[in-house]
Amino acid sequence: MYSTNPDYQYDVNKAEEEVTLAARQQNLRVSLDKKQRKGKMVTLVSGFIGKEDDLAELGKKLKTKLGVGGSVKDGEILIQGDFRDKITEILEKDGYRVKISGSRN
Repeated sequence: MYSTNPDYQYDVNKAEEEVTLAARQQNLRVSLDKKQRKGKMVTLVSGFIGKEDDLAELGKKLKTKLGVGGSVKDGEILIQGDFRDKITEILEKDGYRVKISGSRN
């Protein structure tokens, strides 16, 4: 873009930084998944709205409290194993609104 106004300021690469919602405003979904994981189950936590750093911090907290491995990818927390009930309990204690999705088999 070109402007003849000498006081014009260009908005170059000013991407809006996503703001992390408060815990009570989050609607998280906890589900079990084993698709494309060589038959191994993982518990997925999805629906987090906010910064990647805050999501990574929440993922680290869950992994530490459960004593298991996992990762944070594509806006989701992956925890190794079936920990739906424990994760739901931990998140609700922290003030998150949590719903378990999927079948309970």
